[in-house]
Amino acid sequence: MTTSVPALSFAARASFGGRALAALVALLLGAAPAARAQTWMVSTTAHIKLGILDKYGQLGPYTATFVVHSEKTGKDYFLVKQLVNNQTGVDVLFPTDPSDPDYFKTEGGEAAVAAPGRYTWECRVKGVKAVGGRFVFPEVGNDVTVINK
Repeated sequence: MTTSVPALSFAARASFGGRALAALVALLLGAAPAARAQTWMVSTTAHIKLGILDKYGQLGPYTATFVVHSEKTGKDYFLVKQLVNNQTGVDVLFPTDPSDPDYFKTEGGEAAVAAPGRYTWECRVKGVKAVGGRFVFPEVGNDVTVINK
């Protein structure tokens, strides 16, 4: 007894092969864990808060000129604040972001950065040093931990 099997054309075999390959790829991708990129963003910036206060409010309006000196670079950074009636003091952050209208800058306009190192500072009122001090900016760094589900 002879049994005949119809032959598949090339197009039918290619179509069948393509569907089988697509099913295999879908199976493999469905079993693989979903890949996700780490989404953490991190930043660390050191700031120093400097301030002056007319404790008893005797001066009235005055101009406070903050001067920060970098011992490493030798540069001086300035910030001038105008204090009005009923404003006896002011606190400022060093360095101030350059997008802020009042930011610490050199006489040439260079913005201050939080570079590691030793600094001295003073605040002048009516051209005379009223207060001052020193500080050290530390080295800062960021660590990121990847968390797997």
